[in-house]
Amino acid sequence: MPKVLVPLAQGCEELEAVTVVDLLRRAEFQVLTAGLEEGPVRASRGTVLLPDATLEQIQGQAFDLVALPGGLPGADHLNADERIHRLLRETHARGGWVAAICAAPRVLADAGLLRGRRATSYPEALTPAQREGVRFVEEPVVVDDRVITSRGPGTAMDFALALIEALAGRERREAVEGPLMRPC
Repeated sequence: MPKVLVPLAQGCEELEAVTVVDLLRRAEFQVLTAGLEEGPVRASRGTVLLPDATLEQIQGQAFDLVALPGGLPGADHLNADERIHRLLRETHARGGWVAAICAAPRVLADAGLLRGRRATSYPEALTPAQREGVRFVEEPVVVDDRVITSRGPGTAMDFALALIEALAGRERREAVEGPLMRPC
């Protein structure tokens, strides 16, 4: 069973965070949410999320995937935390997946994980310096060398399904997607 971490920062985009956690749990992945600090996380639209643990409490654990929800100022809080950068680099270096949606691809860029890869993000979420060396495309979801990026809240379900497929294959994705009754 794949082990996944979804870090939660104050001001994250709740639609992205909850969709990713929900669909990955439907896929029967072990999903852990971790706040940057102790206590509830107030998302960008005021929804209060209760992380399973703090980032400090999960240090030293290995994950098959670290998936970052976007939203502002949530993505900026993630980006300002060196523990997140280190976790992303370590996960990718040992063969795991890293993923970010909306404004969170800026965290992957600043961690050095987008250079030389195809990627996408919310429009204008990446500065010119962060886009340097990135083959930026305007697609809903982009997968390149164990790095997955996506555009924003409207692509959250596609993003989560791509994460499932990356970790467990097309069959598992279809098993989760079918009952969702998505339009063709």
